[in-house]
Amino acid sequence: MSKLGTLTRRGFLFGAVALTGGVAFGYYRYASPLPNPLNEELAEGEVTFNPYLKITPDNRITIITPRAEMGQGVQTTLAALLAEELDVSLDQVTTEHGPAAPAYFNAAAMTDGAPVPKFDDGVIAETLRGTIGVVAKLVSIQFTGGSSSMIDHFEKLRHAGAQARESLKLAAAARWNVGVETLRTKGGRVIDPKSDRSASYGELANEAITLAPSAAPALKPKSDWKLLGKPQPRTDMTAKVTGAPIFGVDVVLPDMLYATVRMNPSPGGKMKRFDPQAAKSMPGVRDVIAIDSPYGQGVAVIANNTWRAFQAADALDIEWEAGPIPATSAEMETLHTAALDGPQGFSLRTLGDPDLAFADANQALVVDAEYDVPFLSHAAMEPMNATALVTADKVEVWAPNQGPTLVQVVAERITGLPPEKIKVHTTFLGGGFGRRIEPDYADYAIRIASRLKGLPVKVTWTREEDIRHGPYRPMAKSRYKGLIDKDGMPKAMLGSIASPSVVTSALGRYYPDLPIGGPDNTLIDGAYNQPYEIENYRVDGRKVALAVPVGFWRSVGFSYNTFMHESFIDELAHAGGKDPLQLRKTLLSKHPAAIGVLEKVEALSGWNTPMPPGRARGVAFALSFGTWVAQVVEIEEREGAIKVARVICAADPGTVLDPKIFEAQMMSGIVFGLSAAIKQQIGFADGVVEQSNYHDHDALRMIECPQIEIALLENSPFLGGAGEPGTPPVAPALANAIFALTCKRHRRLPLATDLSFV
Repeated sequence: MSKLGTLTRRGFLFGAVALTGGVAFGYYRYASPLPNPLNEELAEGEVTFNPYLKITPDNRITIITPRAEMGQGVQTTLAALLAEELDVSLDQVTTEHGPAAPAYFNAAAMTDGAPVPKFDDGVIAETLRGTIGVVAKLVSIQFTGGSSSMIDHFEKLRHAGAQARESLKLAAAARWNVGVETLRTKGGRVIDPKSDRSASYGELANEAITLAPSAAPALKPKSDWKLLGKPQPRTDMTAKVTGAPIFGVDVVLPDMLYATVRMNPSPGGKMKRFDPQAAKSMPGVRDVIAIDSPYGQGVAVIANNTWRAFQAADALDIEWEAGPIPATSAEMETLHTAALDGPQGFSLRTLGDPDLAFADANQALVVDAEYDVPFLSHAAMEPMNATALVTADKVEVWAPNQGPTLVQVVAERITGLPPEKIKVHTTFLGGGFGRRIEPDYADYAIRIASRLKGLPVKVTWTREEDIRHGPYRPMAKSRYKGLIDKDGMPKAMLGSIASPSVVTSALGRYYPDLPIGGPDNTLIDGAYNQPYEIENYRVDGRKVALAVPVGFWRSVGFSYNTFMHESFIDELAHAGGKDPLQLRKTLLSKHPAAIGVLEKVEALSGWNTPMPPGRARGVAFALSFGTWVAQVVEIEEREGAIKVARVICAADPGTVLDPKIFEAQMMSGIVFGLSAAIKQQIGFADGVVEQSNYHDHDALRMIECPQIEIALLENSPFLGGAGEPGTPPVAPALANAIFALTCKRHRRLPLATDLSFV
C-alpha cells in the first residue's frame, strides 16, 4: 500500500482541510533526511554530494533536475540554480532527470495548494501551509505540476550547490594546509589566490564528500548572480533541433514488442465481450489481451510494430457496456444546474455578511449572471505512450511522465514488487499540461508487459484514444450576484460554482482504495482566492457527482473560474458606470504587485486612449500559482468576424530567474488559453465523446495567433510560477473586449459557438 494511503488512514486528509491531527506520530520520519538515490548507480570513480549533484574524477559534473521537461525550460533553470552556487557555467554540466525517489518530493505544489489565498500570510494560513509541508515530506510524491518547480527548488538547489562548493573548498584547504576562507571558486575549480594553485572539482571530489561545512553556507546575493536573472541557452535545445531520440515515443530496446489499446469509450463502462480472431490473423500480430484496470476496461493488441498494432486494433470486434454517465452534455449540464439549485456547498473565505447585504439592498442595483464552460482535452502533441519491461524480480518503465512515484505506485499495485525493485526512466515530454501526471498509459504498459515476462513492450495510443478518454478539464457552471451602491461601487458579491471535483476524481484513480472526501479548493480556485476588497463577499463550491474522469488541466480551477469571476467583475464595473481597469485598481489597492501589473498593461495598451471604430479592448486580472498577472486583449471586427489582434500581458512572479524562458511560458499559456476560449470543447452524445482529433478539438494556428507583448515585474513579496499563470486571464479579457465592441455579453465558452473568428 502506498504511503499516502497509510497516512490517510491514520488521520491525514489530502487537500482542502487543515492537516493537524496525527502529525506527531511521523515527526521522527519527518526530521530524518531522505536517502540520496544517486548512491545506488554511480559510475566508477563518480561521487555524489546530495540528490542533485554528481562529479567524476575527470571533472564531469551532472546536475539532477527532477522535474519533467515538457518544453517549459524547467531543466535549464533548475540546473542554473545549482550551477550559480557551484560557480560553474551551464556548458560545463550535464543535466539528468534522475530516478523516481522520495528525495525529490514536491513540497511547494502541496503547500501552495493549501485552501487559503496566496496573499494571506496570517497565523492560521501559515500554520496550515507548514502542516501541509510536513505531510508533503511524509508522503513524498514526486511530480511536476502546479507551476511549482522553481518555487520548490529555489532554496533546495541553491543550498545543494553552495554546500558542495564549500565542501570542495574544505578539501582543497586540507590538501594545501591553508585557511578555507582564503580560497575562491570559479569555473569548476578551487583557487588559492596567494599561491596561484588550483584544483578541479573532480580532483577534490572524493575528499570533499567526507567533509561538510560547519554551518549552512551563505547563498549569493542577487547582485552577485551570474546565471540567474539572465537568459540562458536551453540545455535541451541541441537535442531537439537535431532530432535526437529523447521522447517516450523514441524508446527502442532489444527484442521490443509494440502495442496499442482500445478502451471503453463510455467512462466507467465495462467490456461485454470481444472477438480477437480478425486481429490475430493479421501479419505481425503477437497477441490480443483484455485489460481491466482502475482506468478502464478494454483490449490491448501486441504486434511487431506500432502500425500493425493500430491496424489490428481497428479490426477488433468489441461490444461495450454503457458507463454510468448521462448520455449527453445537456444532461450533464442539468446536473450542474441542480447542484446550483441545491443546498449550499462549501466556502473557504467570507468577507462581511453578503446575505445580510442583499437582504438590506433597498434601492441598490442587483446584477446577476450565469456562466458555463465545457470539458476540455489536454491534446498534447506527443501521443500517450510508455514502454515497460517486467521480470520476476524487477520492473522498468520508460515514459514521458509528470509523476515518477505515481508510476511506481501503479507498478507496485500490478506486480506486487516493492518500490526499490521498480525503476522509472523519465524521458522528455512532447507536451504535458497536467495530462501526463495521470499514470494510465504506464498502467496499461505494465499490465501488458506482465503477460510477456522478460520482453519490453512499447504501448502507443492513437490520437483518437487519447482525446476520447481524458481525463478532462471539468465542465463547470456558476452563478454570480452583485450589489452596486449609489456610488457605483460593488457593495456585495456572491458566487456559486458547480463542477466535478478534480481531486476526488484523480485521487480515486491513483489510489482506488483511498476514501476521498471534504472540500476541494481547486473547484473554486480563481474565485475565492482573489485579493479584491469587496465589503461583503463569498464564493461557494458545489461538487457534481459525475463519473466522467477529470484531472489537472493547465491552471486547473483557475482556467474556468477566472473566466467567470473576471467576467463578472467587468459586469459590475459597467453596471456601476466605472472603467473596468480603474475599478480593479480600486478594489486591489492594498496589493502593490496587483497595482503594478495593472498599471503596466494600462500604459502598454494605451488603455486611456480611445480606440478607432471596429476595435475594442478588454482587461482581466488573476493571482494564480504565486504570480500576479494582468492582461489586455485588443480585438477588431473584420467583415462580421472577430480578429484577436493583440494581447498585452504584465506578470510579476517576485523574482524572474530566466526572463526569456518566463516570457515564453507566458506566451504559451496565452495561446493555450485563447485556443480553449475560442474553439475547444469536449462534448458527449450517446454516452461517448464526440471529438476525436485536432480537426474537431483544434488549437490556434499560427495565422490566428495575435501579437503578444510580455512585461515582467519583480514587486511581489513571494516567488511565483510560470507554466500556468498566463492562461487564466486571457479568456475573460477576450470576452470583456467583445462586450466593449458589441455591447453583448458572452457567458459560455467556447466563444466560436456564437461568434465567427478569423
